[in-house]
Amino acid sequence: MSTYRILWMIPVVITSSAVAQNIVIDTNPIDIIAAAPLAGFNIERDKVPYQVKSLDQDALSRSGVPDALGALNDQIPGLMLNQAQDNPYQPNLLYHGFEASPLVGDAQGLAVYVNGSRFNQPFGDTTNWDLIPDIAIDQMDIVESNPVFGLNSLGGAISVQMKNGFRYHGGELTLLGGSFGKLQGSLQYGQESQDTAVYIALQGENENGWREHSPSHVRQLYSDIGWRGPASELHLSISGADNTLVGNGTTPVELLAADRSAVFTYPDQTQNRYARVQLSGTSDVSENMSVQANSYYSNLSQRTLNGDAAAVESCGSQPTLICEQGGPPLLDRNGNVVPNFIVNSPYLTQYGFQNFSSGGPYSFLNQTATDSNGYGLQVQISRQDNLFGLKNHFLVGASYDGGSTEFTAATLLGGLTLDRGYFGPGIVIDSADGSISSVRVHAFNNYWGVFSSDTLELTDRLSVTASARLNFADTVLHDQLGGSINGAHDYSHVNPAIGTTYKITPQISLYANYAVSNRVPTPAELSCANASSPCSLTNFFVGDPDLKQVVAHTYEVGMRGKFKDTIQWQLEAFQTTNDDDILFISSLTIGRAFFSNVGSTLRRGVDVDLKYRTSRWQIFANYTYTQAIFQNDLTLSSEDNPAADVNGNITVRKGDSLPGIPAHVIKIGGDYKATDTWTVGASALFASGQYLYGDESNQTPETKSYIVVNFHTSYQVTDNLQIFGLINNVFNANYATYGTFSPVSATPILQVPNVSNTRSLSPAPPIAGFAGMKITF
Repeated sequence: MSTYRILWMIPVVITSSAVAQNIVIDTNPIDIIAAAPLAGFNIERDKVPYQVKSLDQDALSRSGVPDALGALNDQIPGLMLNQAQDNPYQPNLLYHGFEASPLVGDAQGLAVYVNGSRFNQPFGDTTNWDLIPDIAIDQMDIVESNPVFGLNSLGGAISVQMKNGFRYHGGELTLLGGSFGKLQGSLQYGQESQDTAVYIALQGENENGWREHSPSHVRQLYSDIGWRGPASELHLSISGADNTLVGNGTTPVELLAADRSAVFTYPDQTQNRYARVQLSGTSDVSENMSVQANSYYSNLSQRTLNGDAAAVESCGSQPTLICEQGGPPLLDRNGNVVPNFIVNSPYLTQYGFQNFSSGGPYSFLNQTATDSNGYGLQVQISRQDNLFGLKNHFLVGASYDGGSTEFTAATLLGGLTLDRGYFGPGIVIDSADGSISSVRVHAFNNYWGVFSSDTLELTDRLSVTASARLNFADTVLHDQLGGSINGAHDYSHVNPAIGTTYKITPQISLYANYAVSNRVPTPAELSCANASSPCSLTNFFVGDPDLKQVVAHTYEVGMRGKFKDTIQWQLEAFQTTNDDDILFISSLTIGRAFFSNVGSTLRRGVDVDLKYRTSRWQIFANYTYTQAIFQNDLTLSSEDNPAADVNGNITVRKGDSLPGIPAHVIKIGGDYKATDTWTVGASALFASGQYLYGDESNQTPETKSYIVVNFHTSYQVTDNLQIFGLINNVFNANYATYGTFSPVSATPILQVPNVSNTRSLSPAPPIAGFAGMKITF
């Protein structure tokens, strides 16, 4: 094994000095990590009182093609992907029961950074994984709860470091094709010339999808221009994406039994157009002190279409009008009552529904448009010197992240095709009681933070780390349609942390840590916090009461070690309590919900991780136990849950499990270099069952536990040509990673007459094969 070990634990641009590049040259290499969003606060891993888990570019590409999310799901203990959308580019990432998700309706409990700057989107703190080209990622790190990382780091932070021309030299072209009509290509090139360097990466993919009506198209770009001087370095990076993603979500189990590729209703499409510019720099002010800074601007234009069943009917004694079930007549955007097209046939032609009578009942098409501008600045100063004769690592910094978002939404009433798709053009509708309404809101949010951290080495074996961050946040909402979405909200919180490490031997160390972190309600949550005016699952906002911020208290204790450079291991226990947690709670109106504080929730468990590496073998095995539970009694609405009472409510008791989080996860995998040119590898993942979303009272069965096995192999034909192949879900396991309940009574399913089971799952893809080649130059 090489005596050079380079670890880029936190995104940053680096200086040319060996210390700033985190390079340690020794016969016994030492892991050096940077314990802040911007590197410069460089400390030996054994002196950090929390866990940092990392994947470099080789680990991200172990299947032959770069796949960041797949590698995290296969290899990192405590981390799982679930497919609420059932699109490979739109998973919910869960770590120790906390989420980083592209869905505004999900509680965002992980902070995400790219190149040292905040990547959570301004409007809902969401993470759009499709905006990052896998091929351009140099390293990904998962950091346990640390207040220095700011808002949303309740369960920790995910740090993504992108490549640059100083780090990557040469070029690479990768092509991949196979099942489901998938065709993917990527190109990267990096070059260094004296004190400057350039890097560019392009990635694209077309896929038909294995389910009906589920094609996706992805186009991504990342580029970096760098300059390096004797004690300073500067980088300008530009990234962009133009993606159309279709993920048709869950399907009722009776329909899945008849046709596993079937979708319940459609379309469910997200179009993301994205641009981001970032300027980052670092400078060694003196031998012991350095300054790092970055600034960024981003723009996300997102458009969504979501087809749903329409729970509407003739208005009793007025059959010429349409009413919500048990509600008042529907209105159009001008306040006029909407006619019943089926009864008033002249309206069919007027509104473009010539074939409505043969199509079936009504359906809704929810449309949203989100235009967000994000911007920010972060500066930190780090100093490594002696304090009272003891080695000391000190950090102080400040950050600002802001956002401006224009959000619009509307519901169209149209027809439902025989295969449960929306057809129109339709009529924009509102309801007299406000449960359905058009929206246009302008949201502004500002996040400020001041942070500090200090690690004092009391002895060669014992170190103590103290950290703190002061967070300020304000959100302002302006209703553009004269409605009720107006308000200003201010939050602040001090988040301390204290931890210690102790080396039992040079190869084994203990650590313990306590940390406080917080997240504030997002503009999206504040806009949808009224139980009497719920919003749709595609984020309609019609009210503005206050929500409390979420405050998390995390305890962590563990042991880690290694045997020479062959075996590495870690054992950890963790516990996090969220006070005033926020959940997206179902409404009695079908397809609608609202955000609410629900008291305390608890997540605790154990991680066990083992790695073995020789010149021929690379093997990993890990196990995670997670208990995620409610800490107080609640009454929630879940009308489609068969265990709900006559009012559509369920009763949650203290100790009931949070939905969507498997208690037991085991991951095993490895690669074997059979010859100098041929490598084979495999991975297996076991996950126990989970309760369905909407079954917070745990009264219906969990999803089935499952085992999924993947295989890959590669052959180095020449120094510049590699061919590879992979098979996912080798044994064609039939499983699901996400489940909820669907209103099957409101939607006719011709394939399965008289459907009654409301359980609805996101099915995982069947066995699939892919092949590709990699050309380097």
